[in-house]
Amino acid sequence: MEKQFYNFVKEVYDKQLGVEGIAIADGEKILMEHHFTPDQARNIYSHTKSYMSTAVGLAIADGKLSLDDRLAEFFPEAVPENAQPELFEIRLRHLLMMSSGFHEPYLMGANRRAGVGAPDYVKYMLSRPVKVQPGSEFVYSTADSILAGRMVEKAVGKRLSEYLYERFFEPLGQGFPIWENCPQGHPIGGGGMFMTLSNMLKIGQVYLMDGKWKGQQLVDPAWIKEATAKQIETPNPGNDIWVCGYGYQFWRNPYEDSYRADGAYGQLTMVLPKKGLIVAIQCPESGDLNKVKPVMHELILSL
Repeated sequence: MEKQFYNFVKEVYDKQLGVEGIAIADGEKILMEHHFTPDQARNIYSHTKSYMSTAVGLAIADGKLSLDDRLAEFFPEAVPENAQPELFEIRLRHLLMMSSGFHEPYLMGANRRAGVGAPDYVKYMLSRPVKVQPGSEFVYSTADSILAGRMVEKAVGKRLSEYLYERFFEPLGQGFPIWENCPQGHPIGGGGMFMTLSNMLKIGQVYLMDGKWKGQQLVDPAWIKEATAKQIETPNPGNDIWVCGYGYQFWRNPYEDSYRADGAYGQLTMVLPKKGLIVAIQCPESGDLNKVKPVMHELILSL
């Protein structure tokens, strides 16, 4: 493993690939780690979605939320007059599967920067047309994640960041992360969290260990199994080997029983249960992830 790891490091240097850091860990500790740039908390983009999904699992285990809960029933004050009947069919599970039926990539980073949907993201989204039957088709949209996160907040009666800190980050010793909020002060359930590489990969360690961290059960194993299973097909016109199905805010991998938390530009935590390993990388916005992917793929196959 050490040889393969340092072959990866050498190739990154030789080809000047855009990688900030890489680490390999098991369920308890980091086994190997290398940083090409100073190690500091950085935006992990949509990797955040997997933390939001974890909060959903916690709320379900607490008996405060159900996958069949309906979006419109949680926010009746935001439902427009003469709303489409399909709006009332959107359930939490559809949001987690990126199959809300809005069928557009709403509230992505560039849109939020431009002020789209401000100040009330829930009211804005519930005014959007539902173009296809909820649950029928996958369309990657950060808005679905934001809405799911807001459902968690409504169910547990506190901000998503506070809930995750108490139940997840604090037991992991991570502290309270920097996290982008919406104009109304709600953490963005689909992005904007900042973490170091070693903290970012801890979610993979917890999931690898069936929800445990140092003997403490943090997440229900049943949720881990369901959230990381393939729940919906994902279109793949570019034949990307890493586009092979989606769970509840986790991507499936082409490696046996493998899945990942995945953020833009290459903020990746790969969970490899059959190997008992986590492989995580962080990459800069200025790099070319398509050049990194084959090297990363070869490393994973060689472990």
